[in-house]
Amino acid sequence: MAFLSKLFGNKTSETKSRSNDSVEAIINDVENNPFGVAENNVLFAGLNELGGYFFFQTVIVGQLSVKSKTGSKLSFIGDDFNLQLESDMPEFESESSPIKGRNVTKIDFQIEESDVKRLEDASLRSIQIQVKKHDILFTKNVVVEISDEEE
Repeated sequence: MAFLSKLFGNKTSETKSRSNDSVEAIINDVENNPFGVAENNVLFAGLNELGGYFFFQTVIVGQLSVKSKTGSKLSFIGDDFNLQLESDMPEFESESSPIKGRNVTKIDFQIEESDVKRLEDASLRSIQIQVKKHDILFTKNVVVEISDEEE
């Protein structure tokens, strides 16, 4: 019986090893505002320019654990707006975090200068990342800031 569990994996031990980490805990632990939120992952992102080339830098914090040699695709979906970007580098992998079950995956995507303005003006509903067998749909996070008058 032990032979079978080693060969096919033991479902009960797999369930026990899963983390109780939550999206709320990730958001509270990371100082930056999230760009998007999925069931088990939080997307932090922003535009950056280096030497005239533009990049959309992403950091996914959560259960995503992947090692890729073929790159990734990032899709922005909004009201009358759809933009798909390819990852800048084909090879990347998730790094484990000190918190059990939490990983950090950094992926940069190439973006054309003409698409930067379109993206900044778009009303986004969701962001989708496809890498290997993972297809994660993030809903756009809306940050509500409390002003001094409301406190």
